[in-house]
Amino acid sequence: MANKRACGVLLPVSSLPSKYGIGCFSKSAYDFVDMLKASGQSYWQILPLGPTSYGDSPYQSFSTFAGNPYFISLEDLISEGVLKKKECDSVDFGSDPSDVDYAKLYEGRKKLLRLAYERSQIANHPEFEKFQQQNSSWLEDYALFMAVKDRFEGVPWSEWAEDIRLRWQNALDYYRRELYFDIEFYKYVQFKFYEQWGKLKSYANENGIRIIGDIPIYVAMDSADTWANPWLFKLDQDNKPTQVAGCPPDGFSATGQLWGNPLYNWEVHRQSGFDWWVRRIAHCFDMYDVVRIDHFRGFDEYYAIPYGDETAENGWWEKGPGMDLFRTISYRLGNKDIIAEDLGYMTDSVVQLVRDSGYPNMKVLEFAFDERDTGNASDYLPHNYPRNCVVYTGTHDNETLVSWFKNITAAERKMVREYLNNFHDTDDVVCQDMICLAMRSVADLCIIPLQDYLGLDNSARINQPSTTGTNWRWRLKKGQFSRKLQKRMLELAVRYGRV
Repeated sequence: MANKRACGVLLPVSSLPSKYGIGCFSKSAYDFVDMLKASGQSYWQILPLGPTSYGDSPYQSFSTFAGNPYFISLEDLISEGVLKKKECDSVDFGSDPSDVDYAKLYEGRKKLLRLAYERSQIANHPEFEKFQQQNSSWLEDYALFMAVKDRFEGVPWSEWAEDIRLRWQNALDYYRRELYFDIEFYKYVQFKFYEQWGKLKSYANENGIRIIGDIPIYVAMDSADTWANPWLFKLDQDNKPTQVAGCPPDGFSATGQLWGNPLYNWEVHRQSGFDWWVRRIAHCFDMYDVVRIDHFRGFDEYYAIPYGDETAENGWWEKGPGMDLFRTISYRLGNKDIIAEDLGYMTDSVVQLVRDSGYPNMKVLEFAFDERDTGNASDYLPHNYPRNCVVYTGTHDNETLVSWFKNITAAERKMVREYLNNFHDTDDVVCQDMICLAMRSVADLCIIPLQDYLGLDNSARINQPSTTGTNWRWRLKKGQFSRKLQKRMLELAVRYGRV
């Protein structure tokens, strides 16, 4: 990415318009690529593509390697002849085209995918056999994990019967025989996911659009990754966590953030030559062109909270693997385009880790105008940027630009107007000026959430951290990404040398 000015858009796949309840790899995704190309964009940043669990967060997935069945295009399965249009049309996926109804998705999608599997005769498909062989290192465990999870009515694996919870060989053999077709179903779903995603990514690349993927630093406790590899995490002899992840108390939360993810046993990873992490990153670069690693500071120091605590107040900091991990990744895989998510409070050692890695870090304009900061020393103010960074107006965790400007203090709004030298225009014009500010900065790459280009308020917000039930739901309406907006985005990209 270095030494080439470019721009792109942040939009989750789930937020694409589509017919059956959620954005997916259907024609609307290909249309979106065409719109990006017409807008002078070179990058499409998405959120993690893994299968989501409770809370519907893409950052809490049943597998770090598997794909989300919700993103499989039902239209493509209709074209294949394994589903009928009337079968898909008869399922209630919700009536609001700007909202994802996950409860209805959960009920409706799986039944249709199971029907497609039963009609597919997939066992006789040579490409399916090839897919299984190429992905056996994770696919076997994932498919078994999901099939057993269904057998135990969806409860977390930590509550399964002891024999399969602890992966006794006789139990593994029993469930592989007993659940053979359920296991094959989950393999089929992954085969279709990767087949369809591969075609969409190839189309994007052919049209000059590179995909920025996103991976959380941690995996979910209730995941195939943790169940199948307990020695890689800080678990006790009964495979229960001893410590979990989170963030300490700060200005945003008096009790901190309790994420609950199991922590890595970094010494075990180090002794293995970081093999699991190398395989994980290699898999990511099979899927994406660029990878953003969430919570990068956790590789320098990570916050450990005793398992069972109800808040993050009693945690402590421990040292992470540091540059040893990234030197190993570079040695094994070569130089890769990685973005370091280094937002939040940064210690000197984290700053040094980002510098030593050489990865571009993130600059968020919404963080630049905090009245608690004095002078103009904020690293998020554009005149302090290095070239090797990625600038955003906001991320999926932030308010939209319109609502952010409305909700900040009067003193902070004054700071924004003074920095922009704009004392007279309306608030919506100021927000558009903020986009221009990001675009004309020296940052090599500029990524703007599509909601900000559209001038939408927080009804289009993707996620509000530490809340559940209303996140990850917003969808773009058909026709909302208009030709007029595409033309304006192209003009900005040309004006600021990012085409």
